[in-house]
Amino acid sequence: MSLSKLPEALSDVFAELVRASEAFVPALVPRELGTVISVSAGVVRVAGLPGAGFEELLTFPSGLFGIAYNLDADEIGVILLGEDSRVSVGDEVERTGRVMDVPVGDALLGRVINPLGEPLDERPPIRTATRLPIERPAAAIMDRAAVATPLQTGLKVLDALIPIGRGQRELILGDRQTGKTAIALDAILNQQGKNVLCVYCAIGQRASAVAKLIANLKQHQAMAYTVVLVAEGNDAPGLEYIAPYAATSVAEHFMEQGRDVLIIYDDLTHHARAYRELSLLLRRPPGREAFPGDIFYIHSRLLERATHLSPALGGGSLTALPVIETEAQNISAYIPTNLISITDGQIYLSPKLFEAGILPAVDVGKSVSRVGGVAQLPAYRAATGSLKLDYAQFEELENYARFGTRLDAHTQTVIEHGQRIRQWLKQSELHPLAVTEQLVVLLALTSGYFDQVPLAKMPEAQAQLIKSSQALPPDLLKRLASEKPLLPADHDALLAHAKTVLAPFQPPAPAAPTPDK
Repeated sequence: MSLSKLPEALSDVFAELVRASEAFVPALVPRELGTVISVSAGVVRVAGLPGAGFEELLTFPSGLFGIAYNLDADEIGVILLGEDSRVSVGDEVERTGRVMDVPVGDALLGRVINPLGEPLDERPPIRTATRLPIERPAAAIMDRAAVATPLQTGLKVLDALIPIGRGQRELILGDRQTGKTAIALDAILNQQGKNVLCVYCAIGQRASAVAKLIANLKQHQAMAYTVVLVAEGNDAPGLEYIAPYAATSVAEHFMEQGRDVLIIYDDLTHHARAYRELSLLLRRPPGREAFPGDIFYIHSRLLERATHLSPALGGGSLTALPVIETEAQNISAYIPTNLISITDGQIYLSPKLFEAGILPAVDVGKSVSRVGGVAQLPAYRAATGSLKLDYAQFEELENYARFGTRLDAHTQTVIEHGQRIRQWLKQSELHPLAVTEQLVVLLALTSGYFDQVPLAKMPEAQAQLIKSSQALPPDLLKRLASEKPLLPADHDALLAHAKTVLAPFQPPAPAAPTPDK
């Protein structure tokens, strides 16, 4: 059929196709291919690919990805990002010309993904317009601002005694099964309504433990502002290795938009062990405890990315709570000391406190925040001035009193006050408290109003005081949670309220002796 017999619109399209086909010149696109020469547990060796760069992403015929990590003269050591059973000796390996990256954006909120950005929640694939490399340089010193805004965790012992600021890196460490993940979970739940996004990165955890955490997040409507990135314990060590870097890139995208982000690494012990396994398989020289020489660097370059950006860059912040597991309460082991030296403080969980039922089992004496009261509301600073010292004196005197020594009246008063501080520090899991609820009880505690309340009635008295605080004037509660110091009139009003509420819980004063006639 001639062009003249076609409709005019169709004729134009056909003519354009003819011109395009005549102008087409096939181009030769070179491809650089290598060959797998050996397969190990999570690592393969590849011959060829002379132009491959360090940490370049490589592809295998099965669709599997790998990262070029050892660039030797005759071969390349590749970390597999998946099961090694999908790779065989003789398979072709091709360069991609890019490094490992991950999708970022608001579409990730409420989703559960793996380190490759693939969904694990049986929901549709994630569509985002932006991808970021998992390895990125930390913000320069001049691009950072001071840490001065508190990140409220909802836990009384942390907000009062070990405050955490937005942009800080606070380590959570303790033996196995002492409540480390529970503290991180409460911190996430407490960010609801506070305009703080959360990223939870599970590294080497059991699938059942991760499923339980996700169920708790859903039950408390926390998934709406949370991204969960999971590398399970039965995943390839390569996925465990890249998991925290991928999670940090996801969080950094939000931070660069001027938003506040909290990221949990749970835990970096498994991350260090995965990297040790990969390094030994790649035949890198082992050092102390068989860890490679750069084990400090892999964590320092990760945690340095947590910061508070200057107002010129949006003022966003990334607060990191890395978790580490100790063995037999040995906080001076290799990996714990490395991370203690990198972070801005640590929260130590004691097995002895856990076994005694003091939960959360935070050892106040061994825990510290190097930011301190700078990242704390003024009302907290006014109320907790001597709290830590009083508690330390109580613990020392309590140990001394166990020898059966007769105690004077002052010492007995210090011990009874310390027992009430310890009772106040106890808090149930999944029940974070608001700032005003904490401060109403804290002011009454430090002023001695609980000293006459029997220990057995302390939980009930606290609950009643918290419940009744909702009836306080709204402007008073607003000032209590503000950045301004507490006014003397507000202080007196809170104490008068506490005195009224706690009066029924105190034993009646002994009757005066009747004079003899």
